[in-house]
Amino acid sequence: MMVKSLPSNSQSTAEDSRGSELSLIEVLPESGSPVLVINAPRQSAKHQPKVLAEAEPLTLGYDPEEIKTYYQSRPLQVLRRILTVLKPTLLYIFGIWWDKKRGVVVKNDSRRAVQLRELLTQLGPAYIKIGQALSTRPDLVPPVYLEELTKLQDQLPPFPNELAYQFIEEELGSRPDEIYAEISTNPIAAASLGQVYKGKLKTGEEVAIKVQRPDLRERITIDLYILRYLAGLVQRKVKRVRSDLVGILDELGDRIFEEMDYIHEGENAERFFELYGHMEDIYVPKIYWEYTNRRVLTMEWINGIKLTQTQEIKELGIDARYLIEVGVQCSLRQLLEHGFFHADPHPGNLLATFDGKLAYLDFGMMSEIKPPQRYGLIEAIVHVVNRDFDLLTQDYVKLEFLAPETDLTPIVPAFAKVFANAQGASVAELNIKSITDDLSALMYEYPFRVPPYYALIIRSLVTLEGIAIYIDPNFKVLSEAYPYVSKRLLTDPADELRNSLQDLLFKDGKFRWNRLENLLKNARSNQEYDFNLVMNQSVDFLSSARGEFIRDRLVDEFINGMDAVGKNVLHNFTYLLRERVGLTAVNEIPGATLEQQQTLEHIKGILGILRETKGFDPAKLVPQLTQILVNPRVHYLGQQVANRFTQKAVARLVRQLLAAE
Repeated sequence: MMVKSLPSNSQSTAEDSRGSELSLIEVLPESGSPVLVINAPRQSAKHQPKVLAEAEPLTLGYDPEEIKTYYQSRPLQVLRRILTVLKPTLLYIFGIWWDKKRGVVVKNDSRRAVQLRELLTQLGPAYIKIGQALSTRPDLVPPVYLEELTKLQDQLPPFPNELAYQFIEEELGSRPDEIYAEISTNPIAAASLGQVYKGKLKTGEEVAIKVQRPDLRERITIDLYILRYLAGLVQRKVKRVRSDLVGILDELGDRIFEEMDYIHEGENAERFFELYGHMEDIYVPKIYWEYTNRRVLTMEWINGIKLTQTQEIKELGIDARYLIEVGVQCSLRQLLEHGFFHADPHPGNLLATFDGKLAYLDFGMMSEIKPPQRYGLIEAIVHVVNRDFDLLTQDYVKLEFLAPETDLTPIVPAFAKVFANAQGASVAELNIKSITDDLSALMYEYPFRVPPYYALIIRSLVTLEGIAIYIDPNFKVLSEAYPYVSKRLLTDPADELRNSLQDLLFKDGKFRWNRLENLLKNARSNQEYDFNLVMNQSVDFLSSARGEFIRDRLVDEFINGMDAVGKNVLHNFTYLLRERVGLTAVNEIPGATLEQQQTLEHIKGILGILRETKGFDPAKLVPQLTQILVNPRVHYLGQQVANRFTQKAVARLVRQLLAAE
């Protein structure tokens, strides 16, 4: 294949939906051979390429139709690839079967574990990524296999230095020794898509230099083409499969193609830093744009240890469990707050730095989740934790798992059955992997369809949970997540979450004090939750039109509480007069009812929780309250509460008078 460059104003380029320029396949009349016409890849002025990259037979972005057209005209190439995959795979499966027949305990057989790692390595990048995902699941994979599969993260066979140096020169326009003051003689790590050298810039900064593997795009695309064809076949022929398998594969393909563009990865790293780099104990390495192009990435070198190397981390005096908690909190903000998330958080991409921070590496595979889906996930977590299965089915409609016209009646008891083992259990006992497995079984029985965006979210969460379980077998991601979710419910002004809070706190017109207590108790565990924050935002919300429903019912509960206090005071007073003073003519007034007494206990409990919340300081409470009281919204809220209180009090007095008559 020959390469022809076009000027930036050429009319022979096209733009995709994101504004980036696509490659076009043309045929030169003088040679008759296909040519990849490359316009400058999308880049800002700070990192313009010096030399055009080596041409490849397919588009720079993932285009399934172009890939399909390309390989449909090459059936022999596709057949060879299928046979290349099938032959060693079937031999390995036969070997496992034969071992079992001979009584060999396969799960403890290190020889077979090594063979599996070698098989996945031989089959190429797509299968290596499957092995990487399995390497984080100690609850699924035996320890012997886990140890071998972990090597797929950064211990793959490297390609020759000569090729790597050639790519650096082609991408950056100069030889490595002219660009870098130092570069390691061999790769420090070799992963599925590239290998990394340690280097030093002329200005003295230590850097990691990532160079892409040769022929990577072609090897990935042919596997994606075959898998996509099989997915479409299963989707058409197997009626029980209602998920959009092709869409899921296209979503994965799009992410992998983005991962093969190191310019895109650098932009991802900078965006990740802007969104999450401010978080406590999170570290994001710097990108050196003047030494970065499509197949070469130069970034800050991070000295650290893999999170799964728990003994080494402990020897440094670092708490690995704390770092995984930091990772969970960061993931929650990625998935539920900003929507831009790291879709490949395997141990090779998460390091514990020597100063006790969690460093993220490899920003090639990132994805986004839209606001409606983010809010839907928060609501679903709340409803799972609180066993509100009727509302959970509605969440699945919002999240596009169920069509709006679906009859949800039989699905509610099905959810109750799935979560039967968790009935009465605390949040800490719930496990994402077990929930996912149970729901997967449920999806075969009812008309669920798995939307494409969901696959990468679950991959991210399950991978992170796998690392957490490796560090601490008792670690539960949902247990760590719920304080953050509680904080969002109590402080986020979004209408979707306000409605969810209303559904959570009220049922059949009754206020559920225990739910509010649980929310406040969990929210105070979140490091960003603050007494002043919740006070100010609560006032703003309750004084708004959106807070009318909760405001009116809180007034009702407040009046009931005041009524209970009054009854108890009168009861104690009349009891004292009768029993101690001897005025038997005085009738003993009944005290508060059991329900009213329970409400009082809940109010006492809530006051106790608020006193223990970060930011609560009795010495500062008076000026804080003064500041709140001068707020015009508070005056308006006070008037509304007073009016409501007066209405309720008058109505009660009239009822009592009528009852007396």
